[in-house]
Amino acid sequence: MLATVHSHPAPPDNAALAGLTHVLIVLDASDKIPATCPERPLLLATLARQRRQASELADEPVTANSAEGGLRVWLMLDAEKSVFDNQTLLRQGFSILLDEEPAVIDVLIPSSTHWMAELASYVGLANGTPLPSRKQKDAPRPLTTLNIWGSDSKPGEASGLAEGNLLARTLTALPANALTPAAYRGRVATLAAEHDWELEVFDLPRLREMGAGAFVSVAQGSEGNDAAIVRVSHIPPGARGRVALIGKGICFDSGGHNLKSAEAMIGMHEDMAGSATVLGILLAATRLALPLRIDAWLALASNDISPRASRQGDIVTALDGTTIEIIHTDAEGRLVLADTLALAGRNEADLMIDFGTLTYTMIHALGCRYSGVFANRDALATLAVKAGTSSGERLVSFPLASDYEEDLDSKVADICQCSLDEDAPDHIHAALFLKRFVGERDWLHVDLSAASCEDGLGAIATDQTGFGVAWGVRFLHDWAAGNAGQ
Repeated sequence: MLATVHSHPAPPDNAALAGLTHVLIVLDASDKIPATCPERPLLLATLARQRRQASELADEPVTANSAEGGLRVWLMLDAEKSVFDNQTLLRQGFSILLDEEPAVIDVLIPSSTHWMAELASYVGLANGTPLPSRKQKDAPRPLTTLNIWGSDSKPGEASGLAEGNLLARTLTALPANALTPAAYRGRVATLAAEHDWELEVFDLPRLREMGAGAFVSVAQGSEGNDAAIVRVSHIPPGARGRVALIGKGICFDSGGHNLKSAEAMIGMHEDMAGSATVLGILLAATRLALPLRIDAWLALASNDISPRASRQGDIVTALDGTTIEIIHTDAEGRLVLADTLALAGRNEADLMIDFGTLTYTMIHALGCRYSGVFANRDALATLAVKAGTSSGERLVSFPLASDYEEDLDSKVADICQCSLDEDAPDHIHAALFLKRFVGERDWLHVDLSAASCEDGLGAIATDQTGFGVAWGVRFLHDWAAGNAGQ
């Protein structure tokens, strides 16, 4: 649960300020240190003692203890800098305060700037609630109240985004024995009931009967037999468009017969981050009343090793009739997404976007600070990158050039699942493979190389970043605005 936000148009007086224990003071870089800066003498003395310039507050926070023993953190946001850079600085400032696990944090914005209040609200709310932990001692305490002084705006967007991001990170942080496909389906059903989402479950018997051989080839190796494609839909009155969001939900990825090493397998409970991102977007969009019908399609399964698991050289038939030669059993994500894309495509969506922690080659290309995006329309790619800049969740566009398709030619099936060439651009191959199951409708594929980043990324302080939620909401808002009236 998020902290409660209270907005106060006027700053606290000196007497009230003295009683505040954990305070973040956000200054405007264009105004340096104004006369109205709270605790200004203390800040100037601290800067002098540390031999720092005021301008350095735009690069790193400064901390000091007040005369009454309260913790003070100052920083400067700069409208000329990127959203990502400003979010990163705010995250650093909040982390200093949150390390003491306060119940209340007070944010003072003497310049009364709306965009600063919105950013600070998002970063504070997103990081104020700890992720699930089984620690029996010293479990972190959540932030309960966030006071924003110097702004009378209600942080509705910040709250919706933070709630969606927290949902995505909470799910991603759960261990595989706590978030099996069956347990995941139960959580989704609970969310659907809470938020009045429409729910439909395509379980394994139904998928087998429908001919979803690509999905079943991955799911059949699991003892639980609990895999499913789940659709949850938010259908607001007067929706002005229909979007399908598709998320890879591999609850644990052993690699199958092509078993991962121990080093590569650790953290593979997070291979469902794409589905968590989709749910986070759906929740945020519901909270923010985006005027779109959103169908979230979750491909929930585990990639286990067993006598029933698929093998290299197997040929399976996807839902749309495409025959696929399995080349590597650790490239399972594109198989479950293929059938889920084909199934989602049977509805009249105006736009399809899929998300998945799909390829190591994207991580090799970008590291964990950006994610990659592929689009079958140039305008969509441009809009996607722009939304990344606006949201602070940065994307790089990659090509879908047709000359790469010959690398997936098969002698025994319609297409190979992947290539075994160690130097192959697998992120491009995976996108081209998925494109085959989309048809002619507008489509984006987001390869979530930034779903996990040690010590946090941008606004988020945890290793699990929830990347894609803020981007997805911004992208859908901009896409809906551009399609209004069409």
